[in-house]
Amino acid sequence: MEITGKVIKLGNFMEGQGANGPWRKQELIIQTDEQYPKTVCLQCWGDQAAEAQNLQAEQNVRIQFRLESREFNGKWYTDARAWRIENVQAQPAAAPQQQYQQPQQPMHQTPPVANTIPSSDPINSFESTDPSDDLPF
Repeated sequence: MEITGKVIKLGNFMEGQGANGPWRKQELIIQTDEQYPKTVCLQCWGDQAAEAQNLQAEQNVRIQFRLESREFNGKWYTDARAWRIENVQAQPAAAPQQQYQQPQQPMHQTPPVANTIPSSDPINSFESTDPSDDLPF
């Protein structure tokens, strides 16, 4: 699995001695770069713990990880364990959407109306002689 985002902060660093030798664990808190950002805590073990300690807040990263679950006393615990951490360039801010521009030419042009009405058409040949009468009937 892969996740990209911005480092929010470094969480707890732990180290100790186990049956298999010394171990190191670094928690890494990132915020995803999605439409609705999520905050995620990833565990970095061994060499990745040392690599995670070199990260700075606000740094953009791409992390490949695996989910691991284990059962203890009837309860299940899940970890997101990072196995590769890469620095990535900040994504350029989304280009502002172009504002709507009025078209230069009207989309629909109305044909020009003739100033003269042919007198051969009996329906349209009405001409009023009274200037106060603006009704066609």
